[in-house]
Amino acid sequence: MKLIITGASGFVGQNFLGYLKGKEVDVQELSLRDISWENKIDLKANAIVHLAGKAHDTRKNVDVNEYFEINLDLTIKLFDEFLKSDIKDFFFFSSVKAVADCVDSVLLESTLPNPQTPYGISKLKAEQYLLSQKLPSDKRLFIVRPCMIHGPQNKGNLNLLYKIVEKGVPWFLAAFKNERSFLSVDNLNFLLYEMMIDKNLVSGVYNFSDDQSLSTNQLIEIISDTLGKRSKLWNIPMWIVKNVVKFGDLIPFIPLNSERLKKITGSYVVSNEKIKQSLGIKQLPLTAERGLVMTIKSFKNNK
Repeated sequence: MKLIITGASGFVGQNFLGYLKGKEVDVQELSLRDISWENKIDLKANAIVHLAGKAHDTRKNVDVNEYFEINLDLTIKLFDEFLKSDIKDFFFFSSVKAVADCVDSVLLESTLPNPQTPYGISKLKAEQYLLSQKLPSDKRLFIVRPCMIHGPQNKGNLNLLYKIVEKGVPWFLAAFKNERSFLSVDNLNFLLYEMMIDKNLVSGVYNFSDDQSLSTNQLIEIISDTLGKRSKLWNIPMWIVKNVVKFGDLIPFIPLNSERLKKITGSYVVSNEKIKQSLGIKQLPLTAERGLVMTIKSFKNNK
């Protein structure tokens, strides 16, 4: 099998390359930063895995145009080259953020998209373009929507909670009950490879997540256990917390406001049933807890 990967130098790309070692896969790492990348595409490849993209950045000084230039425009150019070639499969890594920034129930592939950030909007527009193009009968298009990816050497959004537990700071939001989905990079690698080798899998949109969702309180306990610390969960009544954070709404330098409170304590559950049923898989290699423990141990070992 011959495979083209964009964004191979990133966290997901490097992990997937490592996963492919020992398997009969010939990989071309295609850099879209190269101005002549169109002329370097291996036309004998079986598939393109498009990982390259502008990741979500919470800083306010990010140029919004970058999201659309990278996530949308480059994707369009690459997909157009795919359509002109003899390459059979195209994998586009989108995001659950192309659908929603917060989820009241469970995010499904059929959930009506309503992204609220430039990142999510740029990913959705790329999806819409790909799905609007006429696909030859011998080609397949897979749009992958992963939730929050984590793994060794990549702290991501886990970094804040890790530091809180590491420093012994009590988690004072324990009264808020929520459920959140995560995605171990090992489970991502497994699913992506299984999709590549399954020639009966039909084109479509597929969510990626671990099998189990966890509450933030459970996550605090997992981090604490992994670090050998006692978890400090403070059940301060929610009405008190909600009233206190209103000061953050009025005073900009206070780190916690109503919007951040909602993001921290809200639920975001993503279903992976469609991809598992399509591949005939009952469960993924790693449980959500085991994957998180592996990630947290890597933080600890690399201090």
